[in-house]
Amino acid sequence: MKYFIAACLLIGASLGAQAASDDDMWQALQKTAVAARALSYQGIFVCQSGKQTKSVQITHMFTDKGEFSRNVLLDGTPRQLLSQGSDLVIYNQKNEKVVIEKRHGQNMFPAVLPTNLESIRANYALHIGDAERIADRQAQIYLLESKDGLRYSYKLWVDSEYGLLLKSVLLNSHNEVIESIAFNQVALMQVGGLDWFRPKIDSKKNYVMEDEVPTSADTGVVNAWSIKELPAGYRKVDQMIRMVHGKTLPVTHIVFSDGMAYVSLFIEPANLKTKASTKATQAVVGNTSYYMNVTDGYQITVVGEVPEITAAQIGNAVIFNK
Repeated sequence: MKYFIAACLLIGASLGAQAASDDDMWQALQKTAVAARALSYQGIFVCQSGKQTKSVQITHMFTDKGEFSRNVLLDGTPRQLLSQGSDLVIYNQKNEKVVIEKRHGQNMFPAVLPTNLESIRANYALHIGDAERIADRQAQIYLLESKDGLRYSYKLWVDSEYGLLLKSVLLNSHNEVIESIAFNQVALMQVGGLDWFRPKIDSKKNYVMEDEVPTSADTGVVNAWSIKELPAGYRKVDQMIRMVHGKTLPVTHIVFSDGMAYVSLFIEPANLKTKASTKATQAVVGNTSYYMNVTDGYQITVVGEVPEITAAQIGNAVIFNK
């Protein structure tokens, strides 16, 4: 808590193009990582991936009680996400039901940068670009360039006054934009009450809770399998066992990250149809890579905003004990 308050006093400094040295640039991104969590703000940002576009209203507040945020999807099927610190609750309205999912937080816009940038510095090179105006705010551009083919690159627009991330663009190895998230309006808020921190849903609908049973993050062997060498720069950051609707047996869900990108690995007993599959399958849809294989009676599925080679390496890192 004291770290956020102290850091908040620093983020008012300008992050202009004068930041020339490598250390200065990384210090600017450190302030950006803190600003997304330590400032109180409200706005609307637009996500574009492939042909899909959606608008999200965000209300974020940092108080002496902690960090609170509510994201409301403004397009399509109603969906809301409430977070308190790293704990997330998703309210997803499906037909006559409201499905409630509890999750552990990942870096969500505008908090795409972790507060500890050590892993980022190891896997990405940082460059400074021009200044542009985003959401009627002056912004400084930074490029986080992948050092290898195991992750995408990121182009970041940082508010020159407050340090808040205003826009983030995901770039593939051909420097093509595969995802863009940007505020079209944003403003700081005075810290006040938390009356807004509740879901806006139809109380007449039935509620369905999706179960999730956490497991130890240090568990290395589960259900007679283990994880061998991962792609460079990636490490396990979360692990859980989930009961998924439509499945009779639990699914093990493991999350890996290099600090920016997140990849989910799912391991579950294969059904009769998937057991007949003898060939690994891969696909890329927009910014997301998919990998699926069946080994020793288990179905392995990998999903993440990473290149195909990374998804395949994580899938092939699962070893079943004989």
